[in-house]
Amino acid sequence: MNIGELMNPLNDVIVSTFHVFPKGFVKRFAMRYIAGEHVDEAISLAGQLNSKNIMVTIDVLGENVATRGEAIASAKSYEDVLHLIDRHKVNGNISIKLTQLGLEIDKNFCFDNARRIVEVAKGYNNFVRIDMEDATTTTSTLEIYEKLRASGFDNTGVVIQARLRRSESDVQRLVEMKASVRLCKGIYIEPLNIAFRDRDEIRRNYIKLLHMLLEGKCRTGIATHDDVLVKAAYDAIAQLGLQKRDYEFQMLLGVRPDMRNRIVANGDQLRVYVPFGEHWYTYSMRRFKENPQVAGYVFKAIVFGNGK
Repeated sequence: MNIGELMNPLNDVIVSTFHVFPKGFVKRFAMRYIAGEHVDEAISLAGQLNSKNIMVTIDVLGENVATRGEAIASAKSYEDVLHLIDRHKVNGNISIKLTQLGLEIDKNFCFDNARRIVEVAKGYNNFVRIDMEDATTTTSTLEIYEKLRASGFDNTGVVIQARLRRSESDVQRLVEMKASVRLCKGIYIEPLNIAFRDRDEIRRNYIKLLHMLLEGKCRTGIATHDDVLVKAAYDAIAQLGLQKRDYEFQMLLGVRPDMRNRIVANGDQLRVYVPFGEHWYTYSMRRFKENPQVAGYVFKAIVFGNGK
């Protein structure tokens, strides 16, 4: 058995106990997934990625705010990011979470916050992606997206999760709107009656939804780190005779740099998600749970003292 095979089960064990490590220790490994705590770090990293012919989406970490004041402050943070993207000529946009803008407080209040952000982006000829959160927010998220579109804001898009059983009907509606859609597997573990759990079922649904979006001529963000789905995407692109301007691949910061480099070398458009903010710990713990292999770095740091 090689060291990689030995590490796989250990990674899961380490992740299950990760919460006991001091934050300062965890932060060493969190930097794989986040730009830092401050916006200037995100802008700097965005510039580095741009220099490698990689576009970015910048995200201010945080969700599920409890007060109107927090929601308004979050909206202001996103507006500040848009100003800096324009000032520094970053090839990138932003993504927003509606629970960070007050969705769970009042939907109309949340819409007003989202509208202001999209208005600022439109002034810069820029774009806002509305992230999709857990299934309790799916309907409201799509309603706010459609309301923004109906209000004349075509500089916004949404996310669809292949894990959810409802996504096929949601995609049918979005195709009619010629929406800009980021298609991902989805990270939230939802009840079986509303979501797929089996890996192959999720993959099959992802491929079905991808074909629907590409055939429907939607601007599609192919968001995956799964080799099977990347191959399926290339097969669909070839089958439909699409041009490289018709789609883009999207990846998370710090995940599968080997795949990222191959996609860029192939001449395809690639966008990397660049999160930053003081809520880095919650975000990073979720990333570790999604990708337990990263825990191997922690294990080697404990055993060998250097994490290499």
